[in-house]
Amino acid sequence: MGWQSVNITSLSPDERLRLIADLWESLSQTPNVVPLTDAQREELDRRLDELERGEADGIPWDEVLRQVRRRQD
Repeated sequence: MGWQSVNITSLSPDERLRLIADLWESLSQTPNVVPLTDAQREELDRRLDELERGEADGIPWDEVLRQVRRRQD
């Protein structure tokens, strides 16, 4: 099924979340093709610096999805 034939409003919340996950996964394969503004790049650099210094905790994408799905129930 091509993306043009998907009627997003007909998808269940779980199907939409799976679509988001699939889209995110496809973009993460080639991060260099995702356009960023200078402000977004600076914010990403700042957050990565915090993670590397141990000043922030990241949440794995799978955990984020679990939390969102729990809120839907």
